[in-house]
Amino acid sequence: MNRPLLITPDKAQVIMSVLAGRIGISSPDATRFEGDNIERDADGKTVFGLDAWGDKVPKRKPYNVKNGVGILTVTGSMVNRGAWVGASSGLTSYEGIQHQLKALATDDAVKSVILDLHTPGGEAVGAFETAALVRELSGQKRTVAIVNGMAASAGYAIAAGATEIVTTETGVGGSIGVVLMHADYSRALANEGISPTLIFAGAHKVDANPFEALSADVKADLQAEVNAFYDLFLKTVAKGRGNRLTAAMARKTEARTFIGQAAVDAGIADRLGSFESVLADLTRASGRSTSQPRRTSMSENNGAPAANEDAGIPKATHDAAVKQARTEGKAEGVAEGTKAGAEAERTRLSAIISADGIKGNAGRLSAALELATESPEMAAEKVVAFAAKNIAEQGPSASLADRSKQPDSLARSGNQPAAKEDIWADVTAKVNSQFGVKSA
Repeated sequence: MNRPLLITPDKAQVIMSVLAGRIGISSPDATRFEGDNIERDADGKTVFGLDAWGDKVPKRKPYNVKNGVGILTVTGSMVNRGAWVGASSGLTSYEGIQHQLKALATDDAVKSVILDLHTPGGEAVGAFETAALVRELSGQKRTVAIVNGMAASAGYAIAAGATEIVTTETGVGGSIGVVLMHADYSRALANEGISPTLIFAGAHKVDANPFEALSADVKADLQAEVNAFYDLFLKTVAKGRGNRLTAAMARKTEARTFIGQAAVDAGIADRLGSFESVLADLTRASGRSTSQPRRTSMSENNGAPAANEDAGIPKATHDAAVKQARTEGKAEGVAEGTKAGAEAERTRLSAIISADGIKGNAGRLSAALELATESPEMAAEKVVAFAAKNIAEQGPSASLADRSKQPDSLARSGNQPAAKEDIWADVTAKVNSQFGVKSA
């Protein structure tokens, strides 16, 4: 009461009813049964410790892990403090979530992270600090937030810091806004013949008390506090989502919620999926690379860079992507200086050339090949996604200015893009040179 909340209005009404003593409340328990929280050594053997009675027991983590994927489930309303308050009580604490995020960041057994979210939001205090830890974690390990039911208000603030947001078809996301409730019980008390007397020192000590109506001045003060938290909310979303959902774009949602595909269309989420599909993707990826290129290095506002209508990626954006990719480890199957590595690299580049959205588009093909050859550590699907995101659609013809930015194989005479065999000849030459392999 009388505190700004990042929570959906219907949940706020439920809380109001609970405080009034009219109904009870229950919240769904965590439903993730994938993996376990047993600590294991490098050989996969259980690590043991001693309990309070000196008995040998398995050491446990504050989250589940499956095949190198850490799973942090958040359900129910959230409060700032509460240590290990959990879903069974209807509340989850930021304090507990933050502890788990910090542990995930330092856990070498965890290569990527799933934030499994089913929450309408909660207290404003603590939400943005938790979101900052999510952004920090996603800068180290690929972190996918799943709107697995609901990620609204404070829940969305937390999700926004992830590398990617995936929503189920029925997932509810958004509600980027702030609400504060004040209850005036003065008339109810008068009807009961009760006249409370407040004895206080300090002119504002009893502002917004429930025993009298709000004055205009107190209401203005509360509105200013709500506005301040709203601005912080918008900035937090922008830091996590970047150009996919800027502060201005988030403000225009007017705290609406979006379901499934509508959330993707609005920039609230990146794509449709499910917990199971994301876990499968991350499980496969964990065997190849410990992390993925983090989009926060690609623009000053920590998000995927905006599409360039001139069909060229800004140099700073491109260079940042290359630099980040080079710090992330080698791409799958690449072993420098070996024929096997060269073959794997050809396979990667072939996948890029033939990918939907790249083939037949001279501008995207040029940018994709340039990025791919400069950053062999970046997976093919990431190169394709980056080029598709940042390069506008083009027809088969490209302007002279566009062609001047393209590799030799693309800057042909006339307006026709290079034939695939010409492109492939250039790719082969670059790969052979890179790996020191003589042409067949």
